[in-house]
Amino acid sequence: MTVDRLIRIFAGSFILISLALGIEGSPLFFSKWALAFTAFVGANLLQFGFTDVCPLGWMLKKMGIPEQSGPCPCK
Repeated sequence: MTVDRLIRIFAGSFILISLALGIEGSPLFFSKWALAFTAFVGANLLQFGFTDVCPLGWMLKKMGIPEQSGPCPCK
């Protein structure tokens, strides 16, 4: 697993979980305020796209997760 893949997995998971907790029709509904977390993750992804700065990426790198696993086999 690489940092980029883990960032995508975390972001997607957090968005799906917060949607499940924030939409009233969901069996896991907790509060509409859970949707604020969806907005936070989306804003973080947007700024990451422009600035290439991601706090989660920094943490994963400090934990020793490699940035890349080598050349992309799809090229």
